[in-house]
Amino acid sequence: MLHIEFTSAGLNRLRSAGDVSPMWEVVLSLQALQTAHAALALDPWRRRVRGELVAAGLGETLGALQRLCPEAAYFPDFLTPSAGGGRTLDAELEQVLRTPKARLRKEIGLLCALGGSSRGARRLADGDAGALRRLGDAVRRYYAVAVAPYREAIRSAAAADRPVRAEAALREGAEGLLASFAPEVTWRGDRLECVYPVSRGFALDGRPLTLIPSFFCTRRPVALADPELPPVLVYPLTPAPGWLPAAEGAVAPADGGDSLVRLIGLTRARVLEVLDRPMSTGRIADALYVAPASASRHAAVLREAGLVRSERRGHCVLHRRTDLGEALLSGG
Repeated sequence: MLHIEFTSAGLNRLRSAGDVSPMWEVVLSLQALQTAHAALALDPWRRRVRGELVAAGLGETLGALQRLCPEAAYFPDFLTPSAGGGRTLDAELEQVLRTPKARLRKEIGLLCALGGSSRGARRLADGDAGALRRLGDAVRRYYAVAVAPYREAIRSAAAADRPVRAEAALREGAEGLLASFAPEVTWRGDRLECVYPVSRGFALDGRPLTLIPSFFCTRRPVALADPELPPVLVYPLTPAPGWLPAAEGAVAPADGGDSLVRLIGLTRARVLEVLDRPMSTGRIADALYVAPASASRHAAVLREAGLVRSERRGHCVLHRRTDLGEALLSGG
C-alpha cells in the first residue's frame, strides 16, 4: 500500500499536470511490454510494437532499456525527471543525461542490488559519457517506434481526462479532485492511499503534489521511490475503444515500410509520410512530437536527398515531399 500524508497546506498546493510526460511514457511503456496488464487495450499495441522494434533492429536496445526499467517495484527515479506534463522528449532527456554522478551511482546501485545488474548499467552508474550517449540514443529510437506514432491517441486520452478532473475540482475543491481518482486511489480526509507493490508512504511537508496522467500506466498509480524528490503521482488514463486502428495512419506503410525505415531511419520516414501536404517545421515537430530543431534537421536531410521540397511563403518555410519522395514512400 502507498500512502501520502496531506495537510491543509498540501491540499492548497495540489497541482495537476494535465498532459503526459514523454519520459514517463517511455518508462511505463517499457514496463507494459513486459506484462499482460490491460490486455484488451494494449495487447494489439504490444504485438505491433514488438514486431516493429525487431524489424528496426532494436531488439538489443529494447532488452537493455527493459533491464534499466524492469516491471518491478523499483526503477531509477532519474529516468523520469518531469514534475509536470507537457515538456518535450528532448527537454526531459537532456535533464536525464545531466543527472549528477552521485545520484546515478546511488539509484543504479540500488537497481543492481535488486537484480538489475549489467555491464551497461555499471558504466552508466559511473557516469560514463559514452554510456550516457548510448542511453539517450536508445531512448530516442525506442520512443520513435513505441510511443511517437500513437501521440494522437495519447493526447486524446489526456484531453478527455482533463474536464473530468476540472469538474471534480470545481465542484468539491482539492478533496473532490483527489476523490475523482477512485477506485484506484482512495481519499481518507488527510491521506491518499492506493494499492502498491511495496508498503511505503511519505508526508508532503508543505511541498506540492503533482498529478501526472499517463497512457501507458496500467492498473495502479506510480510514485517516485525517493521521498526527498519533488512528489508526483502518475495515474492511468483510459485508452479510448479502438484507439490502435485510429493510430495506424501514423505507422510506416506495410509495403516497403520496413525497407524505407532501414534506409533513411524511422523518424525521417515518418517526416516523409506526414508531408503529403505543405507543413512548416513547427507543424512537423508537433505532428511527430519532436523538438523543432530535430524536425528542421530531418527536413534538411530529406531536401538534400531530393525527397522534400521547401518553399518560403511570407515568414514561413513550408515543406512537402517530391514525386521522388512519393515513389520512395510507396515502394515504387
